[in-house]
Amino acid sequence: MGVKPIALDIKDLKHRFLKKEVTVTIQCGGNRRSEFNETSRGNTSGIGWGFGAMSTATFGGTLLRDVLLYSGLLRPESAEQLGVRHVQFISADGLQASIPVEKALDVYGDVLLAYEMNGEPLPKEHGGPLRVVVPGHVGVRNVKWVQQIVTSPEEAEGPWQRGIAYKGFAPGVTTFEGIDIEGIQSIQEQPVTSAIVCPQRGSVVEPGQPFDVTGFAWSGGGRGIVRVDVSADGGKSWKTATLKEGSEQHSRRAWAWTFWEVELFAPTEAQEFEICCKATDSSYNSQPESPEPIWNIRGLNNNSWHRVHISVACNDEDDD
Repeated sequence: MGVKPIALDIKDLKHRFLKKEVTVTIQCGGNRRSEFNETSRGNTSGIGWGFGAMSTATFGGTLLRDVLLYSGLLRPESAEQLGVRHVQFISADGLQASIPVEKALDVYGDVLLAYEMNGEPLPKEHGGPLRVVVPGHVGVRNVKWVQQIVTSPEEAEGPWQRGIAYKGFAPGVTTFEGIDIEGIQSIQEQPVTSAIVCPQRGSVVEPGQPFDVTGFAWSGGGRGIVRVDVSADGGKSWKTATLKEGSEQHSRRAWAWTFWEVELFAPTEAQEFEICCKATDSSYNSQPESPEPIWNIRGLNNNSWHRVHISVACNDEDDD
């Protein structure tokens, strides 16, 4: 709709269009789902991920916007007049997903038709020879092995767009009976999140001594990280971390995660204690304290405080 049908191969993309590189964090919507399963509300559906269902790479390729302009879709206003609302991607394995046309045509949106990853030809397992990279959007929209792009008034068909797979339901929904699934908003951008990478659960620190806590933070929609707060007493008191690599990104085009670190002090007596972290993004969205109020049957978008339990070492002393 609104474009002339064209056929392009990788050689065309490389020779007809300027190459663009974008460093992007891609996160599965079910990241940290396992923490939902540990609440009183019970198990969700899907793989019980920890915080590892995300990764970052530098992708190289052609801007989707340039290809759409080349095909005749000139700007968001003309797309609206023509009735184009969505840009659909169809994969070689039949998966279909779509994004709003505003994101596809945004001059600052950085949506890529990627044929390179970290300076090398895009590996097959990462979607080669060509995948869509949609910075700031949930992982499933970054369609691998893409073969066809369609401008349309409708979202893509199939379970990954219109079905339950990437829809956010209220905490009280435990059955889909009587629910208009297609009428529920599909997940696109994701909320602010953070995680503690070190120390890991079960680590032991010395009593009363300083120890380093490191991790990452990220927010959907390109919203940069402005602050990460870390607590050594389960959230009673907080210390603001130092933002490291990634903090130099533009606050509205921060497509990749930001690393952080902070020094805390262990309790003076042997005991197990909890460290936790919460991030704030450039729109001043912050993470909720608990997964309970954001629990949903599909286990999506868990961005509650990340918590890690560690212990203080027991110093054995002679009695005499």
